[in-house]
Amino acid sequence: SISGLLAQMAWATGPKLFEPERGRLKPTPEAKDLFDVVERNFLGLDRIEQRVAVLRTAGAGTLRVGCTPAISLSLMPAVVAQFCRRHPEVQVSVQTHSGLQLWDGRQQGPFDVVLSTMVAGSTEAKVTTLHRGRAVCVMNPRHPLAAHSRLNVRDLRGQVLLTLPHDDEFQVQVQKVLESHGVQPASTIETTYSFTICRMAAEGAGIGIVNPYVASVFARDVRVVPLSPALPVEIVRGYPPQFAPSRSTEAFQAVFEAHLKTLSRT
Repeated sequence: SISGLLAQMAWATGPKLFEPERGRLKPTPEAKDLFDVVERNFLGLDRIEQRVAVLRTAGAGTLRVGCTPAISLSLMPAVVAQFCRRHPEVQVSVQTHSGLQLWDGRQQGPFDVVLSTMVAGSTEAKVTTLHRGRAVCVMNPRHPLAAHSRLNVRDLRGQVLLTLPHDDEFQVQVQKVLESHGVQPASTIETTYSFTICRMAAEGAGIGIVNPYVASVFARDVRVVPLSPALPVEIVRGYPPQFAPSRSTEAFQAVFEAHLKTLSRT
């Protein structure tokens, strides 16, 4: 049977592939060259089959998540750890950027999914709200207002406020509420990130108004008090408009949403 197959191969290819020698066949240089080509193709097919197997079980092999600093600090560690335990074959890349950078990146395609506490500025961007919360105040546990179970925005009159930059979307909402209630702080300390506000609040530098996700990370170090009137905070999700979500993206999203449900129950 083998001799017959070799004869058919020699007839099909044309060039002489083997030389008989003492009852054995020695491959010719043409046979060696043909073998190298066939081997490369078989290896390529093997890699394709391996990739198909990965895609069948978990989708694309790399998951690129873009998120704002608040989500990266508060929610991502637990979500990524759980996702990787379930899907160890998927390489995860979590990139932290401002909201504007994230939504620009979503349009250009470097992220498989975008998770943000800032709604997309473009009306063309289709996003889904995954969770709704409300802003809270954070302060040193020994602060005079720390004994309150709830703070009205008027209670912040004459206090040192720890704020985000004046052009930050969330800070713009805070400033509107303060002005509508005639609240003038004693002074302000401005910083770029909510987690810096929490750290400064823990040290007694003043009172900060932040989203509840970041506040939960520092709950052992600061007193977290709800604020009235309510300042809504949302977590929204967006996908690249030119691609459908991969299986790994959908699997990650399921873990993320399950984690959000645990927040709603607390």
